[in-house]
Amino acid sequence: MGNVFYFDWEPALIEWLQAHVGTFGAAIASFLSNFGEELFLVAILGFLYWCWDKKVGATVGMSLLTVSVWNPMAKNLALRLRPYMAHPSVQCLKPVDAGADIMDVAAQGYSFPSGHSSSAAATYGTAALTLKKRWVTVTAAVLTLLVGISRFVLGVHYPTDVLAGWALGLFAMVIVTVLEKMIKARWALYALLLATAVPGLFYCTTNDYFTAFGMMAGMACGDLFERRFVKFENTRNPLFMVLRLAGGVGAFFALNTVLKLPFSSEFLESGTAAAFAVRSIRYAVVIFSVIGLYPMLFRVVEPLLPGGKKAVQPAAGEAQETIAEGPQADE
Repeated sequence: MGNVFYFDWEPALIEWLQAHVGTFGAAIASFLSNFGEELFLVAILGFLYWCWDKKVGATVGMSLLTVSVWNPMAKNLALRLRPYMAHPSVQCLKPVDAGADIMDVAAQGYSFPSGHSSSAAATYGTAALTLKKRWVTVTAAVLTLLVGISRFVLGVHYPTDVLAGWALGLFAMVIVTVLEKMIKARWALYALLLATAVPGLFYCTTNDYFTAFGMMAGMACGDLFERRFVKFENTRNPLFMVLRLAGGVGAFFALNTVLKLPFSSEFLESGTAAAFAVRSIRYAVVIFSVIGLYPMLFRVVEPLLPGGKKAVQPAAGEAQETIAEGPQADE
């Protein structure tokens, strides 16, 4: 069940593109779509947070997770069916859930706005805004544009889904970065952002909302825990950067898999309140673990490796900021 609404030019444009891009063009669109998906975004956030500058990583991460929870909240209000569900002439070239029926709305999700587009805009946009490098800004703009275009080439979104996704992602970027400057207490910032997600608990019926809600809570708790108890340092050592990133991404997917084991796949996909609660708790534990607990290993393992005593260095300006802010700055 869902709603069908569109401008006449939208399905016509999708049909025209699919008729002319060919197999190779469809493969390129599928590849570009990956830059807005979970694995790639987790890798980017992991690199920023564990390696380059954890404060930038935390800001980018909260922008991504904020829009990731707002997006399904909007989808569950609009209830717009995907283009291929409403137009037989539109092909679904890359379903959200490849293992489910492409017409299963519960598995494939609703269409408006585009989650890939909003996630790309929030992630790459916030990275460009905080890092302030010209090449980062150009790369962010290009990737955001290509991810959005790929989504309607693949037949899984209308162009207006993509436009709305870009707008929502940039809005989340602005809100998070502005509030971060206005609210000095980190816990209050996270509490306010989480409060904006609470209404979805009363009406959202799709997995993506409960996944994002859990990740958002886990990110908030993990970052607060790390700032008070762990306080790891960033690194520019190439070996350590690779190890941190590989270990963190591996831990993310391993924990997610392990925490599923006590439950049957039928229960996890049942769409019940209990299943949604388990999903949120699972993702909260996973994100808390990789953000708050996993960095504890850095001080244990890295000093044992070649160059370990010299390789771990604070990000530019981080040591000075820590001294200036004092130990209670984030309480």
